[in-house]
Amino acid sequence: MLTKIRKVKFEKERKNPIYNVVMECPDGKELFVKFDYTYATKNFWPLEVNYNKKNYGAKLAWYTREVENMTVELFLETIASKINKKYNFVLQHS
Repeated sequence: MLTKIRKVKFEKERKNPIYNVVMECPDGKELFVKFDYTYATKNFWPLEVNYNKKNYGAKLAWYTREVENMTVELFLETIASKINKKYNFVLQHS
């Protein structure tokens, strides 16, 4: 993963954990992604995306495809696993 995590706000007390992450892109620009893990679908979903202070709604595929060369799901899983490890949080798979 080329993008580096700079700041994290992690809301693990909710029904579905929510991640707010500010990252530094390889080109020096800033990427903010708010995403959650939905237990019902067992997937990570982007909720809000801002790149270089421009709002992209919940669209993240353009970035993961062009810069990271991976799927949105893999990108968010990678970020979440680093955050979960840091906060000693385990997703409750039923």
